[in-house]
Amino acid sequence: MPLFITSHKTPVGTLNLLADDQILIGANLSTVSAFKAGKDVKIVKSIPVISDLINDYFDGDLTALNGIKVRQPGAPFSQAAWKAMRKIAPGKTWSYSDLAEKAGSPAAVRAAGSACANNAIMLVVPCHRVVKTGGALGNYAYGVDKKQWLLSHEGFL
Repeated sequence: MPLFITSHKTPVGTLNLLADDQILIGANLSTVSAFKAGKDVKIVKSIPVISDLINDYFDGDLTALNGIKVRQPGAPFSQAAWKAMRKIAPGKTWSYSDLAEKAGSPAAVRAAGSACANNAIMLVVPCHRVVKTGGALGNYAYGVDKKQWLLSHEGFL
């Protein structure tokens, strides 16, 4: 079965999605070619369930993203960090230190930052909800303005 690719216009830019059937394996605000998905892909207008939940999120249902199944390759700590990130509620943030602790390695603060930086499923695995100790927004691969918009949309800012 081919992988599905679609793009959605959103308030933060064009959101590109890559899915293996009903499992989201990539989401970015850069380009479809950044997925490096190979040849067995099908460009579609929307991906059943996933596209609807993305639209619901931007329409104000901030918990809609919880209904999207995800999968991405990575080291065991990254997997634990990504799983933990999905537990950060909309409108809330964790520090990198909090993330390291919730992922099972309190001393692995730098690894928590790396897990955020290497997250291939932005928005749905909400690395934008991870901030610096003290509350400064910190970095974001797509620009701090996008992180700020998402946190504002979710009621944090």
